[in-house]
Amino acid sequence: MTPSAPADELTAWLRLEQTEGVGPATARKLLAAFGLPENIFAASHAALCKVVPERIAQALKSPPAAGMQQQIERTLEWAAQPENRLLTLADDYYPKALLDIPDPPLLLYAKGRAELLNAPSLAIVGSRQASAQGVKNAEHFARAMSHAGLAIASGLALGIDAAAHRGGLDGAGSTIAVIGTGADIVYPARNRELAHRIAFDGGCIVSECPLGTPAVAANFPRRNRIISGMAKGVLVVEAAAQSGSLITARMAAEQGREVFAIPGSIHSPLAKGCHQLIKQGAKLVESAQDVLEELRLLPAPANASTATSAAAPAEVPADAPAAHLLAAIGFDAASADQLAERTGLDAAALAALLLMLELEGRIERLPDGSYRRLAG
Repeated sequence: MTPSAPADELTAWLRLEQTEGVGPATARKLLAAFGLPENIFAASHAALCKVVPERIAQALKSPPAAGMQQQIERTLEWAAQPENRLLTLADDYYPKALLDIPDPPLLLYAKGRAELLNAPSLAIVGSRQASAQGVKNAEHFARAMSHAGLAIASGLALGIDAAAHRGGLDGAGSTIAVIGTGADIVYPARNRELAHRIAFDGGCIVSECPLGTPAVAANFPRRNRIISGMAKGVLVVEAAAQSGSLITARMAAEQGREVFAIPGSIHSPLAKGCHQLIKQGAKLVESAQDVLEELRLLPAPANASTATSAAAPAEVPADAPAAHLLAAIGFDAASADQLAERTGLDAAALAALLLMLELEGRIERLPDGSYRRLAG
């Protein structure tokens, strides 16, 4: 990988980022007035005051405090490592698509294949408490999209995000994890192995947060604009009515990106958000081909797209009572009492068959104790 910009240039960018009172909007205002950060720090106090309030001008003219200097040195050491890159707005590796959104990050901390940030990409997002079918759909869609030449962008959260990253890596090996912590922190910790695989096995981890930034709730909605901003579109796999994935979808629509949603059972809380998006104009999709056609991309390879339908029927077990039960369950949730009434099975036989089908991955037991059939 081509190294980051020279240390003296990066120092000026980092100093601008970390100056008290200088947020992304103020930084862009200063850059528009003076050009590169070196010119900002070389400008007179009077010249700065014409662009920013006096207190910010004073902060820009003050030498870096010890804490800031330590953070800059730490970041330069991090950026010097072969797998890391600090991207400024002027860097060739900075994702060009983000320059079209209203508030592009001043700096991006990238770990892995930074060139992926300018590759065509699709964001796949959804619930952290995903169903087994939702996880399966996310993996299948991501794998097919990856085979079709799209990098898969998501947020490295549990559930749908993690499944999307795995699918992207298992496809053509292209996935981008946009995180809401420093690039030197893995959150959640349960995704440590996946994060390592993304960073060192063909993907890229990227953050706008300075190194050492912990998991703070306010950072995650902000990182969503990067997920949607880099992508050609956003696919929501599963989402509750108040899901954070809906924030990503809304940002995508505001940024002029396509929004897609996979429908689900009318009885599933995890389908409410997707149905809401579809009512608001999101494209209903049942296969990877639906997305590729809408994005006007080449069709996915047959061996990838044919396995990605969200409504593919499951195989019926050879055992006749199990087949009868599987047909009785359907794809909407059903309680054990409802299944006993539909099948005529006694409690012991029903429990045994339900356990067998669950272990075989043909059904899933939902948090409320009901059961739902899984697509094959």
